Amino acid sequence: QAAKQVIFQKVRDAERDRQYDEFKDRQGEIITGVVKRVEFGHIVVDLGRAEGVIRRDQQIPREVVRVNDRIRSLILNVRRENRGPQIFLSRAHPDFMKKLFAQEVPEIYDGIIEIKAAARDPGSRAKIGVISHDSSIDPVGACVGMKGSRVQAVVQEMQGEKIDIIPWSPDTATFVVNALQPANVSRVVIDEEEDRIEVVVPDDQLSLAIGRRGQNVRLASQLTAKAIDILTEADASEKRQKEFVANSELFQNELDVDETLAQLLVAEGFGALEEVAYVELDELAAIEGFDEDLAQELQSRAQEALDRREQAARDERRGLGVDDALAEMPYLTEAMLVTLGKAGVKTLDDLADLATDELVEKKRAEPRRRGDDTPRAAPKGGILAEYGLSDEQGNEIIMAARAHWFADEEEPATDEAQAEGDEA
Repeated sequence: QAAKQVIFQKVRDAERDRQYDEFKDRQGEIITGVVKRVEFGHIVVDLGRAEGVIRRDQQIPREVVRVNDRIRSLILNVRRENRGPQIFLSRAHPDFMKKLFAQEVPEIYDGIIEIKAAARDPGSRAKIGVISHDSSIDPVGACVGMKGSRVQAVVQEMQGEKIDIIPWSPDTATFVVNALQPANVSRVVIDEEEDRIEVVVPDDQLSLAIGRRGQNVRLASQLTAKAIDILTEADASEKRQKEFVANSELFQNELDVDETLAQLLVAEGFGALEEVAYVELDELAAIEGFDEDLAQELQSRAQEALDRREQAARDERRGLGVDDALAEMPYLTEAMLVTLGKAGVKTLDDLADLATDELVEKKRAEPRRRGDDTPRAAPKGGILAEYGLSDEQGNEIIMAARAHWFADEEEPATDEAQAEGDEA
């Protein structure tokens, strides 16, 4: 009985190892199986020599599946576990759609056409960005096929999910315009620091650009990997007017100049004191109506205003009890130190205890439709998210703050070695 039990166990282990070895390198492939049973909303699929599971969150919503139905799915993950290899399948992942297109479109399979990006709202709508490496082949037309035969085959497999096929472009602005189809876009403004894109559309195109329940702009955002804000022409004009007035008042107050001169600076594209203080003198003097003396005077006043700000921030920082040691950290300004102090980060140890994302992770907010006043949670981000520091800079700041930990560890060892030397 013992020998029999050992043999059975060894055979079971060998079978599990064989199943794992067979499927571990097939992640990302499409496989066809037979629905064996449905348990608590999860579909168990017979793959021949093994079983796979399509979890509820990886199924196409409202899809009706019956036992013994043949079903195609993507091998999402293969994990080795004590009870045997677990094969997780998916029909909702964007890669499932990519693989279906590769099966239907020979040009994609051959690498002539490449799917650069894909986004899905499973069971409802999807977008893919395609590019052709052969100038004689139209990527969109090849994916659509004669009378839509190729794309219809994919749509049927995905339970009628509508697919927008979009020409991919390396130019972000062009790709965003394409991604928001069928809406027409008037203007695109890219904010590199915030990693956001502001899209201006005609008033009558707003609902089309946003889509039902925000679907169109959400898929476009996933496709471009950028946060997209949709504004109408009227909204954009109002926003520009507010920024113009605010910047004009800033220059009037800080540079002690009249309204006309302040507005002229804003009209020339200056929006901050730093831009006036550190721009090339020739560029400032080249503005119509300016001369070199006036340019020098404006730069001098801008630098004085920045010094006043720095001193005020320094006084506020010290009033908050933030250690002077933090001021020696790379990239940190007095304004940043005030923000840290208000967040309770006042010593090197406080700063060293933070993770990079807690310090500099950028805030992300869902695009809000015009007139939508529904309360929503404030976007989360790092303490210094508003200052546009990169992850590399945040990491360098934290490592500099932790440097004294390693110095403290080395000192006792040095003292001990000195004591041993004296004893010898």
